[in-house]
Amino acid sequence: MLQIPQRTVFSGPALIRLLARLTDADVPESRQSLSDRLSQWLGWTDAIALSSALNGNPPAVASGARPFGSADEEECARVRSSLTKAIAGDSVLATAKRRAPAPASAPSAATDAAIDYAVFRQRYLSLQQTMETGIGTLRGRLRGMLAARTPAMSRLALVDAVMERALAERERGVLGAVPGLLAGHFERLRVAEQAALAEANADANANANANANANANAPALTSAHIPGAWLDVFRKDMQSVLLAELDVRFQPVEGLLAALRAS
Repeated sequence: MLQIPQRTVFSGPALIRLLARLTDADVPESRQSLSDRLSQWLGWTDAIALSSALNGNPPAVASGARPFGSADEEECARVRSSLTKAIAGDSVLATAKRRAPAPASAPSAATDAAIDYAVFRQRYLSLQQTMETGIGTLRGRLRGMLAARTPAMSRLALVDAVMERALAERERGVLGAVPGLLAGHFERLRVAEQAALAEANADANANANANANANANAPALTSAHIPGAWLDVFRKDMQSVLLAELDVRFQPVEGLLAALRAS
């Protein structure tokens, strides 16, 4: 059975905990507060824009604002469901149907072992782009609705817009590094598979010799190793990371929704 190394348990979002478990890096948990971290991420122009949004006069509120209702809630749920289905139903991440152990030297095992991680990297980046586009459009729409409520809500919408612009590059850099982290996990699983195949081959040869010398009525000895199972493990892990990333990306939307519900 494939063994996944156990890492330091982190608090915080599921994405951080998953990456800590799956990667080979043992990085200590940050002791910095959120405000300290943000102060390092925001440039001076971003800080000025944020200060103006927080301390300046709130933008004018247009009259005749449409009330926030169930249709808007359903649209947000639809966007999230669509992104979840895109990840869960992706063909590259679909697990293979493996009903029984196969010979270690089976062609499928050799094919699985030869798969290039670049295929998964490209698919991860593509799904990230899908998430960024879908969530960005939804976030802008919710900001527009919020800005039409009250001066206080209009200010909140402006602050969200400033923060999105200020942190967009940082977010892309941080989340863009995730496929590289998963590459190490992929390679460790592949190495473990190669070792398991070698062991299964050795067992098969020993069993063949034992069966040849045994009584004809004696049960045959077989290996329980299922070639290619490592790739299904990786696919499931990659899906879990993508879904955890979706949760992180959706947090600003959840904040805007909470403000709209309360307005």
